[in-house]
Amino acid sequence: MQSDSALRLVWIYPDLLSTYGDQGNVLVLEQRAQRRGIPVQTVHVRSADPVPEGGDIYLIGGGEDRPQILAAERLRRDGGLHRAIARGASLLAVCAGYQIMGTTFGGEEGQPVDGIGLIDISSGRGAGRAVGELAGEADPALGIPTLTGFENHMGVTRLGPGVRPLARTAVGTGNGDGTEGCYVGKIVGTYLHGPALARNPGLADLLLTWAVGAQLPPIDDSWFERLRRERLAAVLPG
Repeated sequence: MQSDSALRLVWIYPDLLSTYGDQGNVLVLEQRAQRRGIPVQTVHVRSADPVPEGGDIYLIGGGEDRPQILAAERLRRDGGLHRAIARGASLLAVCAGYQIMGTTFGGEEGQPVDGIGLIDISSGRGAGRAVGELAGEADPALGIPTLTGFENHMGVTRLGPGVRPLARTAVGTGNGDGTEGCYVGKIVGTYLHGPALARNPGLADLLLTWAVGAQLPPIDDSWFERLRRERLAAVLPG
């Protein structure tokens, strides 16, 4: 993001992938930027349109099997997201969108389907559906609080070398191996719905910090922090 321009948010394929309020992630970034005096421009890119390469933060949500497969096919063919990430943009990919970013994911009958190969992860079908609250301690290197959200998926995701887990699960399934999501460079993948950024403003601010290239001035989240801690206390064991 250049200092004399607006923060550019790109919401990818809302007509295919936007379940459980994932579009709320866009609204949270808009509002948290604007509260700090950062102008914002948001582009909603439908699946028939090319993905613009000039965005600062790209977002993609969750969805059902067939839309997920279509989204992967179109993103591979388009190439715009790859070029944007190579240019230094950030990305938040949720659930089906998270799986798409890897090399393979499970199709409608569990068959392997090619992802877009943006990050070194692979996903398949687990033995059963993971539904319910998901919480975990974020990687300390990220400097953000305990993550919380809602999961509803059958995915099992394996991370390749150089890809770090976003969190270690305390409640819920996440990737299926005691970890939740991943991050590499300025890319974050997660199974968290809720939407994720509404329930985890620290993660929202991390994405904004990456995009603007500077530390953000604080804003008053005290009221929300009380609600967040109450929710965590009700969810976490002990």
